[in-house]
Amino acid sequence: MQVYFWGTRGSLPASVTKRAIETKLFKAVKASRGRALDSDEAITAFIQNDLPFAVGGTFGGNTSCVELGGQESYVLCDAGTGLRDFGQQYLKELKAGRKDLPKIFNIFISHPHWDHIQGFPFFVPAYIPGHQVRIFGCHARLEEAFSGQQNSLNFPIPLKAMAADISFHLLEPEKDYDIAGLAVRCIKQNHPGDSYGYSFAKDGRKVVYSTDAEHKKDAEKEDYPFIAFFKDADLLVFDAQYSLADAVDTKENWGHSSNLVAVELAARAGVKRLCLYHSEHTFADEALAQFLEDTRNYLKLYDESSPLAIELAYDGLKLEI
Repeated sequence: MQVYFWGTRGSLPASVTKRAIETKLFKAVKASRGRALDSDEAITAFIQNDLPFAVGGTFGGNTSCVELGGQESYVLCDAGTGLRDFGQQYLKELKAGRKDLPKIFNIFISHPHWDHIQGFPFFVPAYIPGHQVRIFGCHARLEEAFSGQQNSLNFPIPLKAMAADISFHLLEPEKDYDIAGLAVRCIKQNHPGDSYGYSFAKDGRKVVYSTDAEHKKDAEKEDYPFIAFFKDADLLVFDAQYSLADAVDTKENWGHSSNLVAVELAARAGVKRLCLYHSEHTFADEALAQFLEDTRNYLKLYDESSPLAIELAYDGLKLEI
C-alpha cells in the first residue's frame, strides 16, 4: 500500500500568510550566502537537502483526507478540504487521457464534524456521470450530515444534484468487512458525538487511521482495547493535535490526544511507524517541526530501545507500506 496525505490539519483549514512566506524567504536567502547556486539543479538541491523542512517546505493547511493507494478502487479516509485537491488531481489525469483510472471512490468517514466532510461539495468526481462514490461510516445520520451541509442555506448545489452515483453504507464497530480488496475493521473512539477509527489490512500489511480520539486514564490499562486494535500496525495515523498540557487541562474533553499518548500507545502496541496527524491549526511550520522533535525525544525517554519511527503528517507526504 501507498499512503498519501492530502489534508492533515485539525478543526479548520490553516492558510499560509504573506508574513510567513517572507520569513521563510528571508531565512532561505540568508542560508544561501556564500553558496554557488549558479544552476537550477544547484538551487533545487539546496532547497531539498540543506534547508530545514519548516523553511524549505510547509506542513500545509488542508483538513483531513488520506488516500490508501494501490487498491482496485480509490480508498480515502475522511472528506476534509484535502479531498478537493485529490479530486483536482484525478481530473487532471482524466483530462490527460488516462484510461485505467478507477471510477469507484470509497470514502471512510471518522465522524461528520465539518472539518471531516467540508471538502465533499468541491469533490469533482462526485459531479461526473458514470462515477460511483461510496461513503462508509458508523454514524446512522451520515447521509443527513452530508446533505445538510449542501442545503440552500449553506451551499448553492444540493447533494442530490451531484451526477455521480452516491451511496451511504452503515458499518458496525468490531465487525470485519471486505471492502475494495481490504480487510476493514472499525473501533469506537472517545470524541464529542463519537468518532471511529479504521484498520485496513492486505497482504500482511496493516494501516490504522485513528483521528479525533481522546485517550484518558484508562489508556494505561493492559487490556485497553486500542492496544489490540493498533497491534503490530505497519503505520498508525494518530490524532496528536495537542500537547500534554492542553490535553489534560484547558482542552480536556475536546476529543483529541497528545503526542506523548501517541508514543506510549504506539510503542506498547508494537507499531512500526507512527504518523502524528490532525495538527493544531494555530501552529506555524516551525512550531510543528519542534513538536515532531520533542515527540522523538520523548520516545527516547519512554523506551530508548524502541524501533518506532515517528513522522508528522504534511499535505503531500507519501509513505510506502
